[in-house]
Amino acid sequence: MIIKLVKGATGILLAVFLSACDWGADSYAATAADVGTGQVNTTVNSCEAAGDDCIHFTVLHTNDNHGRFWNNQEGEYGMAARKTLVDRIRNEVESAGGEVLLLSGGDINTGVPESDLQDAKPDFVGMNLIGYDAMAVGNHEFDNPLSILDKQREWAHFPMLAANIYKADGTRYFEPYKIFNLHGLKVAVIGLTTKDTAKLGNPEFVNVLTFTDPAIEIAKVIKELKVSHAADVIFATTHMGHFADGHFGSNAPGDVSMARSLTPGLLQAVFGGHSQNPVCMEPDSEDYAHFKPGDACTPDRQNGTYIMQAHEWGKYVGRADFEYYGAQLHLVDYQLIPVNLMKTKRGDNGKIVFDAEGKAVKMWVKDYIQPDKKVLAALAPYQSQGQEELDEVVAEITGMFDGERDHVRFMQTNLGQLIAQVQSQKVAADFGIMNSGGVRDSIPAGKVSYREILMVQPFGNLFSLATMSGTDLRHYLGQVAAMQSDSGGYAQITHVKMTVDCIAKSVNISKINGRDFKETDRYTFSIPSYSAAGGDGYPIIDAVPTGHVDADILFQFFKQKANVSVADYAPTGDIIYNNSDSPLGCQVSGH
Repeated sequence: MIIKLVKGATGILLAVFLSACDWGADSYAATAADVGTGQVNTTVNSCEAAGDDCIHFTVLHTNDNHGRFWNNQEGEYGMAARKTLVDRIRNEVESAGGEVLLLSGGDINTGVPESDLQDAKPDFVGMNLIGYDAMAVGNHEFDNPLSILDKQREWAHFPMLAANIYKADGTRYFEPYKIFNLHGLKVAVIGLTTKDTAKLGNPEFVNVLTFTDPAIEIAKVIKELKVSHAADVIFATTHMGHFADGHFGSNAPGDVSMARSLTPGLLQAVFGGHSQNPVCMEPDSEDYAHFKPGDACTPDRQNGTYIMQAHEWGKYVGRADFEYYGAQLHLVDYQLIPVNLMKTKRGDNGKIVFDAEGKAVKMWVKDYIQPDKKVLAALAPYQSQGQEELDEVVAEITGMFDGERDHVRFMQTNLGQLIAQVQSQKVAADFGIMNSGGVRDSIPAGKVSYREILMVQPFGNLFSLATMSGTDLRHYLGQVAAMQSDSGGYAQITHVKMTVDCIAKSVNISKINGRDFKETDRYTFSIPSYSAAGGDGYPIIDAVPTGHVDADILFQFFKQKANVSVADYAPTGDIIYNNSDSPLGCQVSGH
């Protein structure tokens, strides 16, 4: 997030924030005392009329980097191009006499092997070079042991903020907020992390921490700031997610719910992350717009608080340009700026243009942003490190193994089945369970390298072996199989034939591993240690650690098989979901 301020003669700015798209004629009347005079001037109706008393500022924000410090194979996004874009705006700001504040919405960790194998060091190096001032702590910051997180805090030349994470001694693990002095204006930035981190983070690492309710915590922090007169303007950088109209499903409540819980005027804006969606709304609506790269974007507004999120991976930098005059704040423009994103080229007739080889021609959505040479030079060694190992071809597959987020969290897929089967077979279990949140990407048809495997399972999680009686298993699967779709808890289950009552959270099991189910029998199953320890909200169970790492076992499977038919792992339809809005998984309205 960047703030550009041009200080006027009276030096006034209200503790108020407006955000929208193409609302230049709209305005938001002051709800707090003038920083300078305590008076509201309603006679000035334009920036030009206000003259030196008109304050201009610009806000930029990014979130959910997930290891994408380097551009992808098509040259899209990447921190070097982001640096060029931010510097371009920073120069514009400074040439007008303003100052700059740059924030991230968190989740720097986990996404691509080059970053994961190096504990996201290249990402923090890149953020330092770009000039971030602070970041929210994301749930994926807890994918690694706390010792690695502490090391990342040392690498970062900016504070990690989280007001709602506490250690066992009752003190906060991170700074709750940071005060920035911008031309004498005190701007507080509060950090908040989704409460779901308690189940999304690796239980082995987060069980020594407490994640409190962000809505309660931010109210406490704001009160503290108000009583001490420490801040004139209050923002939040969060990793909680934006869920339209507050419908957060099985996720923890996000930015919308938090904003609605506060007294209007206390919090001016939220710059969020976690749900990894571009927060672009239909005007005067609670519905998302059908946003495409390069489109106009209207951020959300809830209870006087404006909420923005810039999708993911540094694909966009969100930019809001404001003018403040006459004790009111006016939006000049808001946009999500694509960072070297591509689109399919179409001719004048609207049809897709193909090249001589029959491939669709791609073109840049906006003008190409030349990557910063200094950042490229600094990050290149990290990108090249380990390339030879990552690119080792270990197998060939006949089609795609589907791990797309919009599929694997809503239905059984061949990749979900594959992973559950590979793990269960490794420990000779009757069946396997795989949480869909642990499946992070697809494997395209053709040659399979170690790189593709690490893209699918980047966490290095262990899996365990559990044993239960039929009676206990029926109760356990009732809880697990009824996990709501569109969450990492949605269970990929192999070799179990059953019906699921999504409302009652119960199951009727007919067969396990081809045998008739009996409540008096005992059954074994493989399950990620993360899930067995209560991750993703699963019931905590006693399970024997196998010592096997998920990606290593998948790598060994492909290497031993060499040639794999995806048809062998197609879902068989053995699981039937009842009392659900979807036949493919539990989707229950109001849950």
